[in-house]
Amino acid sequence: MNLFQLKEHGSDIKTEVTAGATTFLAMLYIVPVNASIMSAAGVPYEALITATAVITIIASILNGLWANTPIAMSVGMGLNAYFSFGLVKGMGIAWQTALGIVFLSGIIYIFISMTPLRRWMVETIPLDIKRATSAGIGAFIAFIGLQQSKIIVGSSSTLVTLGDLKDPHVMLALFGLALAIFFTLRRYKSAMILSILLTTVVAWVTGIGKLPDEFVSMPASMMPVFMKFDVLSAFSLSLLPVVLIFFITDLFDTLGTLTGVGMRANLFKGKDSVPLQRTIEADAAATFLSGLAGVSSTTAFIESAAGVEEGGRTGLTAVVTGLLFFLPLFFLPFFQSIPSNAIYPILIVIGVMMFSELQHIDYSDNAVKFATFFIVVGMPLMYSITDGLLMGALAYAFVRITEGRIKEIDIAMSVLAVVGILVFFVL
Repeated sequence: MNLFQLKEHGSDIKTEVTAGATTFLAMLYIVPVNASIMSAAGVPYEALITATAVITIIASILNGLWANTPIAMSVGMGLNAYFSFGLVKGMGIAWQTALGIVFLSGIIYIFISMTPLRRWMVETIPLDIKRATSAGIGAFIAFIGLQQSKIIVGSSSTLVTLGDLKDPHVMLALFGLALAIFFTLRRYKSAMILSILLTTVVAWVTGIGKLPDEFVSMPASMMPVFMKFDVLSAFSLSLLPVVLIFFITDLFDTLGTLTGVGMRANLFKGKDSVPLQRTIEADAAATFLSGLAGVSSTTAFIESAAGVEEGGRTGLTAVVTGLLFFLPLFFLPFFQSIPSNAIYPILIVIGVMMFSELQHIDYSDNAVKFATFFIVVGMPLMYSITDGLLMGALAYAFVRITEGRIKEIDIAMSVLAVVGILVFFVL
């Protein structure tokens, strides 16, 4: 076990295994949730269960061995929703093309992560814009959760309105939402999966859902999604902004998670920290592989904090988490029996958690204030992470110019603003 330098990190095998199991329970929900979200785009559900588990295994073990940090990785919440509801349903592109976008963003991510451009990206995009982006994605996925669970519905006169809360399926979603909030506030380490399980049991008992004839089976084949990406269709000028936003959002998400978890465990010391650099490189490689595996972009999971709280300090924690994800491969019948309204409340709760990033933003800066508004409001209303971020960049640049502070426009924000002009007014 010297590979993980346990003694040097003040840990031992028992602590690392316990931490890995804790992280596994905390993020197990991603298997049914990701399969449910991406299958809404027409991607085969059974293959997604296997693909989600497999990419989690590969990404987490890869990071554990390469970076030796207790960070587990899996398909990122937010981009998977954007994949289905923004790209496939919103823009009308094929899911194979959307996978091509994920694949191309992974190539860019790998290139950036292995060059000085990584540090440039990290340092030239204002921290408050990163926080606003996280909050905007939170608002976007929470909106999707409310919409898909029918808590809010479309309206010809007001665009959206309150759904029929007396409908049994909506009541089930509200029950699941209440459970998820309760378990989260009570700091249960497996809050999300516990909420899904109990809501599913209630659905079975009340007849809203169907109890499966069996719970265990052999893993479903990945072949319906494996290597099904369409790079040629994704490799177009009109989709270039989407490819860039997938990369930027993935990087933001990972940096935010690593900052939060890293500070708690004192994992990363300085911007030139080797473990930090290697964790980003592992995330980039995993994103590239996710396009091959047939799922949306991977990212570092904030649920890794649960394992860190249990004392996990090395890559052995991430390896244990990855190995435990072999278990969900054999429970396809159970996952298929989970009603969608036991899944979508999880999006709402995760959205709220991401939305809370707004509390850290400095609103005394006018450029940040207006950019934040257009990013956070724009993403759900435009049904697009890309359009929301680009609109925010345009607002940021415009305010800086109006105030006569053009030299203070960060290079990365200038690039995003130019891309926004091209997308909205030229392309």
